[in-house]
Amino acid sequence: MDVPLAHLDRPFDYLVPQELAGAAQPGVRVKVRFAGQLVDGWLLQRVDRSEHPRLAYLEKLVSPVPVLAPEVARLARAVADRYAGSLADVLRLAVPPRHARVEKELSATPAQPADGGPEPGLAAPPAHGGPEPGPAAPPADGDPDRGTPPEAGGWRDYPAGPALLRALADGKAPRAVWSALPGEDWAARYATAVAATVAGGRGALVVVADGRDLDRLDAALTATLGAGRHVCLSAALGPARRYRAFLTARRHDAPVVIGTRAAMFAPVARLGLVAVWDDGDDLHAEPRAPYPHAREVLLTRAQLDGAAALVGGYARTAEAQLLVETGWAREVVADRAVLRARTPAVTPAGDDPQLARDPGAATARLPSLAWTAAREALRAELPVLVQVPRRGYLPSVACADCRTPARCPHCAGPLALPSAGGAPLCRWCGRVAAAYACPECGGRRLRASVTGARRTAEELGRAFPGVPVRTSGREEVLTDVPAGAALVIATPGAEPVAVGGYGAVLLLDTWALLTRADLRAGEEALRRWCAAAALARPASAGGRVVVVADGALAPVQALLRWDPAWFAARELAERRELGFPPAVRMASVTGPAAAVADLLAQARLPDGAELLGPVPADGERERMLVRVPRARAAALAEALHSAAGVRSARKAADPVRLQVDPLALF
Repeated sequence: MDVPLAHLDRPFDYLVPQELAGAAQPGVRVKVRFAGQLVDGWLLQRVDRSEHPRLAYLEKLVSPVPVLAPEVARLARAVADRYAGSLADVLRLAVPPRHARVEKELSATPAQPADGGPEPGLAAPPAHGGPEPGPAAPPADGDPDRGTPPEAGGWRDYPAGPALLRALADGKAPRAVWSALPGEDWAARYATAVAATVAGGRGALVVVADGRDLDRLDAALTATLGAGRHVCLSAALGPARRYRAFLTARRHDAPVVIGTRAAMFAPVARLGLVAVWDDGDDLHAEPRAPYPHAREVLLTRAQLDGAAALVGGYARTAEAQLLVETGWAREVVADRAVLRARTPAVTPAGDDPQLARDPGAATARLPSLAWTAAREALRAELPVLVQVPRRGYLPSVACADCRTPARCPHCAGPLALPSAGGAPLCRWCGRVAAAYACPECGGRRLRASVTGARRTAEELGRAFPGVPVRTSGREEVLTDVPAGAALVIATPGAEPVAVGGYGAVLLLDTWALLTRADLRAGEEALRRWCAAAALARPASAGGRVVVVADGALAPVQALLRWDPAWFAARELAERRELGFPPAVRMASVTGPAAAVADLLAQARLPDGAELLGPVPADGERERMLVRVPRARAAALAEALHSAAGVRSARKAADPVRLQVDPLALF
């Protein structure tokens, strides 16, 4: 039942009225009477008898369309158990809200299910009350779902690439962690892997972080498979279009589904491959309970369905490195000779030789090395990419006299300047502080603490007069830029692709990424740098990358050698030593102090569990961390979920938030 109470997280038996016997199939939405109220529910299974002597009847069918596939229901249960959540919460993520008009439109069109018969509720409702047919065997030769195995193409740059494609085409289930080369057309490589899977008579599911990546993958798959062979599923489509895309996938009208994290539970017939691109992007983490991560959902799906798995990116996360080191997956990397031929020349602006030539480089935002690289690229009529970690004009300001951070007099939030002539504006409450005076010294002049993308564009426009300046960020994200001299100022994740590649890539304000109070600060910095540096031309074609940071830092060293695998192994080793995920399983328990203590008192934590904290969270809430070895991860999740069930049964007033392996621990 679709109720948010942990103690009701189990199936309930109901009788099916005779008039609903034909349409009440597993996977349909229903209404049932529970505790005197009419609640939504899912029909999971039809059986002949129940061990309970007295049962109520189903009240009604919301729709005869079996939107919940059996394999997705099994996956949702596994995800709920892994994240100490409830099945109802996961099903809200797995199946989009119903759109009656879309159902009516599609019900008139025959479906193409995996077994070749009519799809219950979508073409003609079955006359019997038996269970929904399961996935059929792969089609025989000549079936339209099969295709010609694709050529290895760009996968030949990786020694294990052709073998990966052969295994997919042969119906096997390889598991790979792929480190993409700089300048790699990752969407084309994924399209080739998907085509090999389809050629083997199976379906594929690919999840990307955002709409820009989805558009690239959509175009690549259309070019490789042809139109109408895949479905795009994203929450950004809107209710009607998203539900239409979901039902198209559920009807098995196309063998491939791609999308953002909204697609991680999408139904796919004869699933043969699950893939995720750039798994370190925080957009892959679901912000709603039970907070699953797309990578973990897809890997769980590969395990349950016996499907192949592909985790790719320019950088590598510690979680992906753990898959390699435990033998669960094999790495797909290029030879060093190929890597050297494809990599731009990367130079740090903060190491000793550069400081000897340019003593001001230690404090300059744009040291002479970066300025020279940009000037040479512009002279060669090549575009220059400048990555700035913060958007806006001056997102953080301070008193120009005593350097005290400027705070809003109403809510104490940080003040920012939206433009050169604008008045200070609070980033929390939005109030204008036109008459701001420093509470420490009374000064009224402000200076920049952090420089945003718009101010950077203004500064560089003055430094290189006559050169077009384009910005790509929150207000407007550019997809690509034409060849020719231009300055492109972008925030991380919004870097457009340049035709022919960038002549220079400048990575500014690196301290903003490296000094964050976050377990993943170094990993995230390297991921963002690699994503920008991968857009540069190779060194042989004049491509240069300048990172304004000390070359002795580990993330900078990994960028200089383009060796994200080394850095991921280093990160994983440090987390093993310190006892942090993914080397261990850790759960965060957040809420009022009394509620957190009550839940932990109810939980029968497994042997070896460690309690860390409490630490302040936000407002009057606090956070406790529970750490266990990975072998006891299931026991920890079960204990926390059971304790939450005890509290919900007692109708405890204060809510407690449970997160297993949260991205942010501090």
